[in-house]
Amino acid sequence: MRRQVMARWNVADVMTIGAISVQEDTPFKEIVDLLEAHEINAVPVVDGFDRVVGVVSSADLVPKIEFAGVDDRLRVFEARHTRQARGKAHATAAGELMNAPAITVMSTTSLVAAARIMETETLKRLPVVDDAGRLIGMVTRRDLLKVFLRTDAEIRGEILAEALDGLVGVDPSQLRVEVDDGVVTLLGEVDRGSLVPSLVRQIERVDGVVDVVSHLSFDIDESGEQQKGFQAPVMF
Repeated sequence: MRRQVMARWNVADVMTIGAISVQEDTPFKEIVDLLEAHEINAVPVVDGFDRVVGVVSSADLVPKIEFAGVDDRLRVFEARHTRQARGKAHATAAGELMNAPAITVMSTTSLVAAARIMETETLKRLPVVDDAGRLIGMVTRRDLLKVFLRTDAEIRGEILAEALDGLVGVDPSQLRVEVDDGVVTLLGEVDRGSLVPSLVRQIERVDGVVDVVSHLSFDIDESGEQQKGFQAPVMF
C-alpha cells in the first residue's frame, strides 16, 4: 500500500499578510517612529520594486545610544560585532543600518524549516517573499506557535486519516488514539516492538502534537521471541 503523505502546515498558514517596510533612504528617526507606532521590533528594507534587500531591527538602532560621544578610533583587539555596532552608531538611514542580504522565506516554506532558520540564524522574525523576492508579509516565532491552537479533534482526525495510513504491521483497527491538550496517547497492539518508535515519530510529525505517550503492546519483540500481550515499557 502506498503511504499517504501528510499535509504539513506552512508559513502561509500562520504569517501576517502585508508588512510595514522602509526603503534604503528612510531616515533613522522615521524608522524609530514606525517601530514605536506599530509596536514591532524590526522592519524589512525594500527597493523600488518592493524586493527585500535587508532588515533593520531595534538592535541596529541601539548603538546610536551606546556609542554616543565615544572615541571613534579603532581598537586593536576590538571584536567584529563591536566594530560593526560602532559603525552603525553613525548611520542616518536604513541602508546603512540594515543587515543584508536579508534572510527570507516563502509562503510555501514549512513551519519546521522556518523554525530551524530562526534558530540557526538567531532571528525572531522573517520576511515572507514571493518568487520574485517581493515582500508579501512577515512570520514571527510567535506565529509559529499558532499550530498548537489546533483542537484535539483536528489532531486526532489527522492521525487516524493520514498518520496511520499505510504503515506496514500497523492495523489502525487495533489501535486507540486519545488526544488531550495536544498530548497523544496510543493504546492497543502492533505486530512488532520495533514498529513502536517509528509509529511514535510519525505521529510526532502531525502539526499541533505536543507529545506522544505509547502504551502499545506487540506480538514479537526485536529478538524474535513471542511476546503476546507484552506492554511496551518505553515512554516517548
